[in-house]
Amino acid sequence: MSTPTEAPMETAVDSQKKILNRLRRAQGQLASVITAVEAGAECRDVVTQLAAVSKALDRAGFTIVSSAMKDCISSPGDTADSITVDELEKLFLTLA
Repeated sequence: MSTPTEAPMETAVDSQKKILNRLRRAQGQLASVITAVEAGAECRDVVTQLAAVSKALDRAGFTIVSSAMKDCISSPGDTADSITVDELEKLFLTLA
């Protein structure tokens, strides 16, 4: 039993839901950027919206890499598609 100060362990399904939510949010924000450009919106507004899209995608990427790290730590070499520490590092650095 966990103590009140411990956070419940996040499952793969929970992690996938978070990732999908972030990607859907980014998709909506990108649609707004496209609409703003089509409408001839001010440069400042377009860039601000584009920055929000970029940040949402970055967060989704970091969440994906983080999930892979947790999986590797909890069950190293368990699956045929397991990822190495070097591969994780490369993935992480592509987001940086």
